[in-house]
Amino acid sequence: MGETNMMNKPDIKHTNPLAQTLLNKLDYDQLTNCMRCGFCLPACPTFRETGVEPESPRGRIALMKAVADGLMDPDQVFQDQMNHCLGCRACEPVCPADVKYGQLIEQARDAIEDHATHSVPVTGLRKLMFKGVFPKRGSLKLLGGSLAFYQKSGLRKLARGTGMMRLFPDHLREMESILPDSTSRGVIEQVGTFYPAKGTPLARVALFRGCIMDVMFAGTNVNTVELLSEAGFEVVIPKEQVCCGALHAHSGEMDQARSLAKINIDVFKDAGIDYVVSNAGGCGALLVEYDHLMHEDSDPEVRENAKWFAKRVIDVSKLVVEKGRIPRFAEKMSEQADVTVTYQDSCHLRNVMKSSGAPRQLMRSVEGACYVEMKESDRCCGSAGIYNVTQPEMAGQLLEHKMEHAATTNARYMLTSNPGCLLQMKLGIEKHKPPFQMEAMHIVDYLHERLVPAEDRNHNKS
Repeated sequence: MGETNMMNKPDIKHTNPLAQTLLNKLDYDQLTNCMRCGFCLPACPTFRETGVEPESPRGRIALMKAVADGLMDPDQVFQDQMNHCLGCRACEPVCPADVKYGQLIEQARDAIEDHATHSVPVTGLRKLMFKGVFPKRGSLKLLGGSLAFYQKSGLRKLARGTGMMRLFPDHLREMESILPDSTSRGVIEQVGTFYPAKGTPLARVALFRGCIMDVMFAGTNVNTVELLSEAGFEVVIPKEQVCCGALHAHSGEMDQARSLAKINIDVFKDAGIDYVVSNAGGCGALLVEYDHLMHEDSDPEVRENAKWFAKRVIDVSKLVVEKGRIPRFAEKMSEQADVTVTYQDSCHLRNVMKSSGAPRQLMRSVEGACYVEMKESDRCCGSAGIYNVTQPEMAGQLLEHKMEHAATTNARYMLTSNPGCLLQMKLGIEKHKPPFQMEAMHIVDYLHERLVPAEDRNHNKS
């Protein structure tokens, strides 16, 4: 994330260009803050899987510092290790020195990407997605429309029936099988840019609609708006907002992430709102750190506006619980007994946005539902942005453990708060087939289906 704390860094002129870039970009204070205490080891999914020190946050920090200090070259093994990290940031809450590991791993990947030599197809795909699709609403609508046509026109059935899908690697074929129905009509096309509160407004909030979220999960965005309205919030949806930049930041495209952040900060600052609401843990984790992302910008106004923005970012569940009027939720009358639900934490929602209690409180408030805590629900499921695509072997191992724990809950519904996690859990259910009926849902969709409208609540009282 730029050249940080230069005066605290060793005065070394590296002959290796990548080593010099790493030295320039890494926050050296954060490297030296690591006490090598080992508290991060049991929290790290990749270390738990392998037991190998370089697969831990402590080990990766040691590698970064060794390169920065000129003790080793940033060879391919080093680069692969930086990319093998999930970025789940489970190490941060347990770190007694408060090392900002997530920022270090993104700085390292940013430096590596500056010197990366990808194959022509990979280079083309990265350029297409990071610059041509994610940042542009028109391209996203085209993507959503194209996927919808593929899914509904019979092409999907043809591709599967003719064996065409066997041309793709197993993990991509599996992911295609659980993709939700897409659309070119996002939340604004369905509800507009303003939605009034039910009853006296408690606050005016803005929905961050996301990019993929508004293509593959547009219904969840609509349900989020209606849930917020029921909880007493006026909802605005700024039309000019763009991708949050999370996938860019995780993939070493920090300049592009900062460019997107600047647009969003200005757009939401002009919206006259009290909170910026996220319904995707992965997006929210970057939004809430826009102040750090922009802290080296040369314009003090940009830095101040970034702080203003970051302070107002909040997850939808936390907003409803802490600032809203919690609606009444009830299971369907057709159910014969209490319906069991369980929850898979979004790593970024839990570890970065510090919101793990609010979703559970809402789930426990549903009449006719029984909440069961899943063992190691705070462990990463292996989705981690696009990690399950780039590192399918490790992602598959993590998902297998997750489904072993899920099978002990006997839950009818597996809920989560992030689209990537949701797809990963859908894949887990499809692939590992628990010995009972289970469905993965976004918590907002689950609550929305069980929402008792205000007029019905008032009728029951009378």
